[in-house]
Amino acid sequence: MNELVSIIMPSYNTGKYIAETIDSVLAQTYSDWELLIVDDCSTDNTDEVVSKYLTDERIRYIKNDKNSGAAVSRNRALRKAKGKWIAFLDSDDIWEPDKLQKQIDFMKDNGYHFSYTNYIEIDENSKPSGKNVSGPKRITKNGMYNYCWVGCLTVMYDAEKVGLIQIEDIKKNNDYAMWLKVCKKADCYLLDETLAKYRRRNGSISSHGYIELIKWHYKLFHEAENKNFISSFALTLRNLFFGIIKKIWYVRG
Repeated sequence: MNELVSIIMPSYNTGKYIAETIDSVLAQTYSDWELLIVDDCSTDNTDEVVSKYLTDERIRYIKNDKNSGAAVSRNRALRKAKGKWIAFLDSDDIWEPDKLQKQIDFMKDNGYHFSYTNYIEIDENSKPSGKNVSGPKRITKNGMYNYCWVGCLTVMYDAEKVGLIQIEDIKKNNDYAMWLKVCKKADCYLLDETLAKYRRRNGSISSHGYIELIKWHYKLFHEAENKNFISSFALTLRNLFFGIIKKIWYVRG
């Protein structure tokens, strides 16, 4: 029997992209899913675009009362999720049609409760950049502290094993805060196939400078993980080191 997958999708001003993202969910060969879109008070045409898809009862559109950030939106969707499996897809990214089926089979066949896949990068016009991103075959709790190896759009975990995850309201790195919590319940394993497309947009976290990244990483460890100053600073330095390792070993193209 199929088991329900709850797909967590925060949205904010992605009217230009979200149709392509939803279409990639509708194209899944695995059809037992629910899509929870939580809109964070978009000011563009997101409402208009999403409304065209609401005839599909598997799609639920939830709107925040005030602009609150991705952490709050993901937390809200997770509280409403009904699935055994939890998957994540940001509202400008894309899945390959067999992503859900292959990942569920991979986890069930191996007895895994937390997994991720490779992904490629695309630009704002959906053109591939040539970069293919992978990661370690197994990530333990300690390994996840080393670096955020996983791409949010590729993650899936077993909610029956992990339980309800809620994270601190931090504005950046909130997906990393989530994986740190999940990895305390289950190791994370790589399905070594490219099953998703990450859209790198101008102004995204990925495009910011190192000083800002250091500040955000420090806040992650200090505020979301409740680490003291010394531990937070040490973990931030550790992240910088393993970030270099990732670029050398796991980014191709």
